[in-house]
Amino acid sequence: MSEWLPPIIPNNGYNDWNHYFNAIYKVFEQDFVIDRPVYNGVRLGLKNHPEYNGKSATFWHLISEGSIEEERLPCTYRCERITYPKPIIDNSNDGCLKIWTELRKGENRIHIWYEDENYLVVLAERKKGYILPWTAFYIKEEHSKIKYNRRWMQYKDK
Repeated sequence: MSEWLPPIIPNNGYNDWNHYFNAIYKVFEQDFVIDRPVYNGVRLGLKNHPEYNGKSATFWHLISEGSIEEERLPCTYRCERITYPKPIIDNSNDGCLKIWTELRKGENRIHIWYEDENYLVVLAERKKGYILPWTAFYIKEEHSKIKYNRRWMQYKDK
């Protein structure tokens, strides 16, 4: 683990979900609202809508999973790693990270993969010259690690 990557926030130190949820939201708020990350000199924006329980869509995409937007559920792996996205984005020039861009739904998606931690951050470049944190997640399955490594190699070999 790089010295710039903070520890995870496990749920086992909290009495209930609401206390834990509030703790991880405070990290998100500090990292993405108060002191936004910067990628290649561009300060990131936020996808605020649709909101879920008064929290931005960006926050929900960092802590939940599911293919149907309205049915996404919090994921333990994502919640406890809420401390990871900002430092990974801010340290994107570190040689330990694998970075590639893919065209998805008409926009460039920047992938920043911290392979040693099995963690991927995805940013969306918007046509108006700004970048949004799109999602971030822990990669559990070996076949997914192979898939992302293959995509990085294809980009690198272009």
